[in-house]
Order: sequence, then C-alpha cells, then structure tokens
Amino acid sequence: MNRQDLPSSRRLPAVRSRRSLLGLAASGLAAAAGLLGAGAALAQPAPYPSQPIKVIVAAGVGTVGDILARLLSTHMSKALGQPMVVENIPAAGGIVGTQQLVRAPKDGYTIAVLSNNHVINPSIYKNIPFDSIKDIGPIGNIGNTPLVLVTSPTFPAKDLKELLALAKAKPGVHTYGSAGNGTVLHLAGVLLTSEGNVDIKHVPYKASGQMTTDAMGGQIDMIFLGVASAQPLISTGKLKPIGVTTQTRSPVLPGVPTLAEAGLPKYNFDGWLALAGPAGLPKPILDRLSAELNAALALKEVRDTMAGLGVNIQPSTPEVATRFFQTELDKHADLAKRGGAVLE
Repeated sequence: MNRQDLPSSRRLPAVRSRRSLLGLAASGLAAAAGLLGAGAALAQPAPYPSQPIKVIVAAGVGTVGDILARLLSTHMSKALGQPMVVENIPAAGGIVGTQQLVRAPKDGYTIAVLSNNHVINPSIYKNIPFDSIKDIGPIGNIGNTPLVLVTSPTFPAKDLKELLALAKAKPGVHTYGSAGNGTVLHLAGVLLTSEGNVDIKHVPYKASGQMTTDAMGGQIDMIFLGVASAQPLISTGKLKPIGVTTQTRSPVLPGVPTLAEAGLPKYNFDGWLALAGPAGLPKPILDRLSAELNAALALKEVRDTMAGLGVNIQPSTPEVATRFFQTELDKHADLAKRGGAVLE
C-alpha cells in the first residue's frame, strides 16, 4: 500500500513530525548563529588603552628628556586612564633604547622620547640595526632647546665679531669643546666654523661636566651649552656669553643676542625632543596619543616647567613631525660630514 492511499488522519503525524524537525533545525541554526555572533563580539579588541604604556627615554635620569618624559606621562596617563611607565635606556647614544622601540608590537603600548641623537646616529655610526626614518612613527614634537656659545672669562673676545677675528688671525689655535664626537654640541661647533669660515679646533670630552669645568678655567676657549645650564654660570661670571644658537633670543637669556643677529645670519641650531612609536601604529591610536600629547603641552604646569628648563614648546601633528624628522636627518648628516664625525 502506498502512503498516498492512507486516510488523511493517519498522514498528519508524519507531516507534523517533518515540520517539527524543520523547526528544530531552524532553531538550531539560529542558536548557532547567535553563538557565532557572541564569539565575534568577544573577539573584538578592548578599547585603547587597556594596559600600562611604556615610555622609553633614550637618555639618562635627570636629563631634560627624562624630566619632560615623566612630566608629560603624568598628565597624559590621567587622560588615557592607564599608567605610563618611564624606562631610561641611554646606551650607545640612544640606539639601544630606540632598537627596543622599533621592535615593539605596533599596538601603542611602547613609545619613546627621542632627541637630535636619533637623526645624528646614522651619520656617525657605521652599523645601526634600524632605519631612523622608516622604522619609527612620529607622534608629535615636544619642544626645542636653544644652545648658547660661551667662552672662558679670560678669553679676549667680548662678542662674536671679535671671536671670529681672533680665529681668522690664528687658524687652528683656538679650541671649542663638546661632550663627544658627533654630539649636538660638536655639530653646533661645526656649523659655527662653517658659517664663520674659521678654523677652530674641536676637543671632544667624555662628559659635559669636565668640558664645562675646563671652559671656566680657560683650558679650552669656548663651548656650547643649553641655555638653562649656562644661565647660572653666566650670571655669576664663570662663563661669558657670545650668542644664542636659534634665530630668536631665549627668554632664559634675554640680554644675549643670537648668533644670527651678531653676524652669522644663517646660523640656526638647537636641541629638540619628540615623541614617537614604532612605524605602523594604527591611525586611531596614533591620533589619540598625538591629541593627548598636545593637550598636556598646553597645560600651564607643563609650560612653566619647560620654560624653566629653557625648552620652547613645539606642538605638532604626526604628519608635521614626520617631515621634521626627515629635514633634521638631512641637516645633521651634512654637518656630520663637514665635521668628519664618524664612529665605529
């Protein structure tokens, strides 16, 4: 007997059973889809930041970079809702610390405060384990620090014009010190001799402390110092100011002319600090860090501290900071080449 020959009353259970199975199958698919949706929701990353952020400082404790890194981290961490932990790694001119930065995950949990050394190093070291431009992601500039050219109190020149005249009269006799070959203080001197067309002998020191002591005692004729470090020595007559290295005068030394206005119109040199992450930071993270950095730089406490350290605030976008790094790399490479500054 075929199924079609059965009375309709006897076919109903089978029909109901098939419908029930279809209903159960549909319910099962819906439940599975719900579980998959829940799993996808669980897989979404937590909003940034969800853990502490490490801030590498490629300089020693107590330096201007270290002081500002800790100050900015204090204010930025409040806005970000996560601690920012400063770690000092000053070895090899900052190369070791920067190497840790570029090797870090591109997640915004490792960033660094960098200085001029970052763009000087490629010109003075033969082997650096990263590309100073391609392997970093600038977040923003922090500020720049003018230097000041000072001489021993007994040096016969009272201004830049007389200093250059003495140097031209006795090529290679007068000296300027620095904290080491290829340092910012050395390259500031290279620019001086180049723009002034004079021959002044470079004397590298292992540390700036002994260099400053020898300048005060007349063992070397002149040095460059940060304006904040030089100000108390100038005010007490232990060093004699000649000129500030930036195009505008420093509020720390308002009575000291710039080297540009004193006779070298193209002279422009400074130290600087910037915040960066590894290359390839996601744009939302990059933009968040940049916004919080600039917000911190706008705070009165931060501005007052920076002014006391002789640092001019220099906020920027990541795009502006990226162009700045490239320009500075080219400028320092030229100076290092002129000064013959090459290390192993």
